[in-house]
Amino acid sequence: MSRAKKKSEFATPYTFKNAITKGNIFTKLSALVMGLGNMANKQIVKGLLFLAIEVGYIIFMATKGLYYIKMFPSLGWKKQGEVWNEKLQVYEYSAGDNSVLLLLYGVVTIAITVLFIYFWLENLKSAYMTQCMKEENAHIPNFREEVYDLFDKNLHRTLMFLPFTGILIFTILPLLFMIAMAFTNYSVVGEHLVLFDWVGLKNFKTVLGIGGKLGKTFWPVLGWTLIWAFFATFLNFFLGMILAIVINRKETKGKAFWRFCFVLSIAVPQFVSLLIMRTMLQPEGAINNLLVNAGIINKALPFWTNATWARVSVILINCWIGIPYTMLQITGVLQNVPVELYEAAKIDGANPVQIYFKITLPYIMFIMGPYVITQFTGNINNFNVIFLLSAGQPTPVGRTAGKTDLLVTWLYNLTVKYQYYNLGAVIGILTFIVLSIVALVTYRNTASYKDEEGFQ
Repeated sequence: MSRAKKKSEFATPYTFKNAITKGNIFTKLSALVMGLGNMANKQIVKGLLFLAIEVGYIIFMATKGLYYIKMFPSLGWKKQGEVWNEKLQVYEYSAGDNSVLLLLYGVVTIAITVLFIYFWLENLKSAYMTQCMKEENAHIPNFREEVYDLFDKNLHRTLMFLPFTGILIFTILPLLFMIAMAFTNYSVVGEHLVLFDWVGLKNFKTVLGIGGKLGKTFWPVLGWTLIWAFFATFLNFFLGMILAIVINRKETKGKAFWRFCFVLSIAVPQFVSLLIMRTMLQPEGAINNLLVNAGIINKALPFWTNATWARVSVILINCWIGIPYTMLQITGVLQNVPVELYEAAKIDGANPVQIYFKITLPYIMFIMGPYVITQFTGNINNFNVIFLLSAGQPTPVGRTAGKTDLLVTWLYNLTVKYQYYNLGAVIGILTFIVLSIVALVTYRNTASYKDEEGFQ
């Protein structure tokens, strides 16, 4: 075999297809006995690790996994047994199926299977790689050298292991569990809290109002959620920007004092501030008492008892606690705008309004564009402000939501208060879809995405 031909084969990608079609007997047998190809090429420890993964998976599937996969399509049917023991004069109970656990363990088993398939493919690719290296008379690294590489050229894999594991366990698996739950009848309705079944898209039709009354709640709540997110985001941003620009002017005296005054509202924990404002705006609260005693009004203003007043109130209070954050961030941006841009604009005869729209605003939006999108998506899920101020009240929308309820607070009511876990899961999925569409579409249209080098 010529040297050029050997070099060409050595450059062949280490893929699953090549391992099966071009691998030797040991590489191909690695599809049945993981690690065999590595052990045949003196990578004993690595081969044993692959073999241990296979043995562990087989033991898990034989003892638990196959049962969970078998029960996953039905989610159980055996109810708890109750038999009267005449001798002891007590009821004796026998354990039945628990659909929640069967669903959870089924999702986990599927995830473990997918992870095993990944290691199985890596095992084949590793076996084929060592085969090619042996054929090329290249050095095959031993276990110690590969461990060393994990802290050298492959350090990124080592550093990403714990974050990836955390995301898998605490983010991906719960999301898969929630998504699966959305296709069941897991709720208090029909006493389906222990045993429940798959119902397909029925819950989505119910929430969206296709053949159900709950859609009359979903669409108004979604509409108010988007209105709230728009005003809560852009009022905070633009008012905070104006405040930062005014304080940052050369003519403004006592800049530190003014910033301190506005930052005071965020020095106190947010939940304390919100509860205080909720109390002050009650019919018998401090604000109404002051206005009545001053003769400005004759009766208490309906801050929390009228839908329009309540919605305006939560938006304004959110501005009170949110503007200082924006002011501080934009202050940092303003102090980094090149002074030469302003001087050149003044020499060209630009007035303050032109300077603002041609230099200041584009620069701020380039830096702060992703932040605004993050704030918008965050406000869609802004549970604290709504729950602590109005608790979703006043007048109801349907039976489960109030006029100031967002999708996230409505989801809380559906699950915690009414135990409609399946519908709550649907709301969570729909909220994710709304957030994804808004975030992706808006971000792809920002200057930060289109012109990454623009202000560098």
